[in-house]
Amino acid sequence: MMKKVVLASASPRRRELLTTAGLEFEVCVKEVDESVPEGTDPVEAAKMTASKKALAVAGERENCIVIGADTIVVANKKILGKPKDKNDAISMLSMLSGVEHEVVTGVCIVNGGIAESFAQVSKVKFYDLTDEEIESYVETGEPMDKAGSYGIQGKGCTLVERIEGDYFNIVGLPVAEVVRRIRNA
Repeated sequence: MMKKVVLASASPRRRELLTTAGLEFEVCVKEVDESVPEGTDPVEAAKMTASKKALAVAGERENCIVIGADTIVVANKKILGKPKDKNDAISMLSMLSGVEHEVVTGVCIVNGGIAESFAQVSKVKFYDLTDEEIESYVETGEPMDKAGSYGIQGKGCTLVERIEGDYFNIVGLPVAEVVRRIRNA
């Protein structure tokens, strides 16, 4: 029998992905400092933040499998987090216009006091976007809680010319790999 699974994330997208995959879990979130040292490699940054989230919860849930995750967008070697405001969202989307960028999701799974971290990287290419397209999208409010200021699973799908890699990684969790690792734990 598998141990109880706990998702250490408030993301509704991650909850939806795990539910769709048929995994039974509960959600427990602890506040953590998500800052990383300047110049940290994006893959390491995502894994570091995912580990902070998972370990903060795992300390209270010793007999559970705890999943932490963090998704970041990287364009021109710059990490793009969630926008601070509408102007920041417009700035990020303008930077991504016509550009291929990477979406990195770091995952940490803590089981029996042992933390295992990994990351997946997917590539996304945006169409060339007009100022009107960007402003119209930002006005929907959708970009405001998403890394890189867009959600591929929502209205942001109209910005995307192509992807390479795991679609669900771009949404926020490489769910197939996570489920496989948990079932093999």
